[in-house]
Amino acid sequence: MSYYNDVANNCTYGVGTLAHLGFRTSAGRQRPLSIAQVNAKLATKVRLTERIVRRNVRNHELTQARFDAQVSFAQNSGEGGSRDTFATANSGNDRLVPSNMSLCVYVHPRDAHGHLLPPPRQPPS
Repeated sequence: MSYYNDVANNCTYGVGTLAHLGFRTSAGRQRPLSIAQVNAKLATKVRLTERIVRRNVRNHELTQARFDAQVSFAQNSGEGGSRDTFATANSGNDRLVPSNMSLCVYVHPRDAHGHLLPPPRQPPS
């Protein structure tokens, strides 16, 4: 129930809700958040994302589990970032959807204090 910097160093709260671009400020650290505020924002985001999935995946019926996965993915990737995954789901190729989603997963290695580590050095070829 507090503000923190996400992996892109943007001020975020709750379950990944963007407060603003850029680092959290000292004022943001002191501004309280209630569970009700966090849950209300999350519920609104989920409802909007469910509409996005329904609008984009019309040609193939999704099971509840697949619909939930599409909503979770689209909530993190946005409508534009989910377009290829929606198209794959729309085509009925359920086996390719997870591998398509995994293309959008980026790992940001961090040290014990949460600071981003530089990318690993590539060995000379």
